[in-house]
Amino acid sequence: MAKGGNTVKTVWELAEPVAKELGLRLWDVRFLKEGSQWYLRIFIDKDGGVSIDDCVDMTHAINGPLDEADPIEQAYCLEVSSPGIERELVRDEHFLSNIGEKIKVKMIRPVEGKREFSGVLEIFDDGSITIRCDDESGITFTKKEASWVKLDDFDM
Repeated sequence: MAKGGNTVKTVWELAEPVAKELGLRLWDVRFLKEGSQWYLRIFIDKDGGVSIDDCVDMTHAINGPLDEADPIEQAYCLEVSSPGIERELVRDEHFLSNIGEKIKVKMIRPVEGKREFSGVLEIFDDGSITIRCDDESGITFTKKEASWVKLDDFDM
């Protein structure tokens, strides 16, 4: 049985071909504890957006492979959803596919007295992120220095 980060890797390997078969892209997989409950969250995406039917289809399609592989020893709640608006950029491919898009960043520690930045994602190279801020200044940082990086697509 997979533990910790291996759980996410194992579930990703099970879910990716299932998503592709349904015409979906796997966006992210997270396994985390909130209060006393464990959650396995599978985020799916597709051109034109994800419908509730896509989430239901993915849930039904992944249940069998999850039961058969049994990668999680404790009880958990399975949630399948879209990454939604203002989706968090986590994986390298998220950054690479969103070069030129507006993003918002929250830093773990302040940079020049600020913790939040917004601007256009200009460069992503081996974990290093460069954005052109709204005030036309620029900032370069690593993924590890950010609490989160999200698409700034709320007004789209």
